Amino acid sequence: MQARLFHLHALSALHCGTGQSAGVVDLPIARARATRLPIVPGSSLRGVLRQEVANRSDKDEMTLFGPRSIRNDQDAFAGALSIGDAHLLLLPVRCLTGVVSYVTSPFILRRYARDLQRAGSALPAAPPEGPDQATAKVTAESVNLVNGTAATAPDHPVRGTLVLEDLDLQAHRDEALQKWAAHVARVVHPVDAEAQRDLRSRVALLPDTVMSFLADTATETRARIAVDPDTGTVRSGALWYEEHLPAETVLWGVFALSDSNNPGDRRAVDDLAQALPGTRAVLQLGGHAGAGHGLACFLTGEVSA
Repeated sequence: MQARLFHLHALSALHCGTGQSAGVVDLPIARARATRLPIVPGSSLRGVLRQEVANRSDKDEMTLFGPRSIRNDQDAFAGALSIGDAHLLLLPVRCLTGVVSYVTSPFILRRYARDLQRAGSALPAAPPEGPDQATAKVTAESVNLVNGTAATAPDHPVRGTLVLEDLDLQAHRDEALQKWAAHVARVVHPVDAEAQRDLRSRVALLPDTVMSFLADTATETRARIAVDPDTGTVRSGALWYEEHLPAETVLWGVFALSDSNNPGDRRAVDDLAQALPGTRAVLQLGGHAGAGHGLACFLTGEVSA
């Protein structure tokens, strides 16, 4: 079985929920139990991917995901695809300068680096060391600094204030972060140089405690209503609040492929990889498809470090 990496790039607000109320939010998003960081459950991804593959080939669907029904022992075999949860990599956060900043933290980048290694992917040097509690790190091209200027040369210092929501952090340029931002930019926008530059210019590395706080408080909360079909007005008591990951959020996860277990289709791993959706397939995850929510690019392509 071969481990490989996938990325999700949210094109619209994304709600993959738990169905349990938490505080003022009636429908929160799914989060990892230990870290409280947002995730997209692998079960949600598997169902959507299965339908995407089935739309193109029943044979590929059965081989990758296993039979939908089993009538006897001869019909039973395991699917060749195993897919895990998608974990938060970059979270868009409102910024005083430059509109938005894509934030991450040392804890997240270290986990990302380990998964890259498990998948045999090329990666930059070791992730940058964590900043102090009242500071942040930015790239040389940063457009998010107050009273700061972008670097004109690799050794030109960048210093200024990074204002995220209601948090003020002193920021400075970090060469290791620049390389990691470039890596993620190439994954998310493989054929768009301008989009890569824009993403690089907005990446910031925050202390783990600050990142944890923003992952709890900087998501979107949207009010929803139900309309009474008889009156055309809001149904009594039908008001609730949903939490969403904002558009432009980037997540990553690991999937594994094995040689086919289907007796009628004995393809090897590399051949089965071609049956997965293309490197920039658009999937609809979670609820509210009609409202345009949950659209995300499913990215499986690899890039060089």
